Amino acid sequence: MATERIAAEARECGFPLAGAAPLGVLERAPFVERWLAEGRAGEMGYLARRMAERMDPRTAFPWARSIVSLAYPYRPPPRPAGDWRAELRGRIAAYALGTDYHELVGELLERLIARLDDVFPGARFRRYVDTGPVLEREWGARAGLGWIGKNTLVLHRTAGSYFFLAELLTDLALDAVPLPADHCGTCTRCITACPTGALDAYAMDPRRCISYLTIEHRSAIPVPLRPQLDNWVFGCDLCQEACPWNRDERDAAGFEELSPRLPPLLALDAAGFQARFGRTAVARAKRRGLLRNVAVVLGNSRNRDAVPALVGALGDVEPLVRGHAAWALGRLGGAPARRALERARAGEPDTDAAAEIEAALG
Repeated sequence: MATERIAAEARECGFPLAGAAPLGVLERAPFVERWLAEGRAGEMGYLARRMAERMDPRTAFPWARSIVSLAYPYRPPPRPAGDWRAELRGRIAAYALGTDYHELVGELLERLIARLDDVFPGARFRRYVDTGPVLEREWGARAGLGWIGKNTLVLHRTAGSYFFLAELLTDLALDAVPLPADHCGTCTRCITACPTGALDAYAMDPRRCISYLTIEHRSAIPVPLRPQLDNWVFGCDLCQEACPWNRDERDAAGFEELSPRLPPLLALDAAGFQARFGRTAVARAKRRGLLRNVAVVLGNSRNRDAVPALVGALGDVEPLVRGHAAWALGRLGGAPARRALERARAGEPDTDAAAEIEAALG
């Protein structure tokens, strides 16, 4: 059958899980519309666009008849530093290790399409890697890759959830597969593990999600949520680490990249940020977003060794960074921090950053 041949070719290209489903209308519009009306998209305004295409890709690609869903694994996170506060180390989500997955998985998809062109002459394919209005998890479940768990991720009984999703639209007629059973049962470990209360069973409020706050949220992080970031500077793995379907098989690979020392990050200029993170997923947060997050985490450290780096950040070119550095200095306290804040107050031109300085001094 065509689906089995596609899965075999996908495995040769590095996708251990592959499935397919006929295209049709996803009956998720009422849920998505309600979710959007509640404001859960936060600053992700793009989620409200191209809704018809989200519910049925054929509205944009009338030639497409089926969708192939693929999973590409990534390494689970290494164990975090023993005392991150003493070492002033942050945490970066495991998926961001190495080359940006859009580039990596995209190249594998191109390789797969080349093989499928030989197997299915004349067939059409269009690839997606976390781009475009494709409801990846819905199609992943329909293609049999797994069920959507209480942490809102696709879960597989063997592979867990440490994998990227990718898709191919095709004009091939591919058979439907039985929908996978839900194996979350009564387990609520992911919900308990979320420090901000972003998760409800099978639903999320991204406005409270650490991954959203450190990546997609572009403005100031709400003050009540800042302490709950702990030491996450990009993304979060907590709900995955808590999930029993993710086997606890971790090694030290990637520790330095995923648990970076923070003072040097706060000193990165635009060129330094591009050199270090330009080809990684961390670039999604942009320099000002990452340094904003770093300032918050240094404030959470309660370690006054962070004061000199934060004082330097009071002179950053980005008001967003200056404001969060001020918050962090206020949280750390001490005479050097206060003196720096008083000096900064006298010359701060940005209204929001000035308000952060006043609050820190207060």
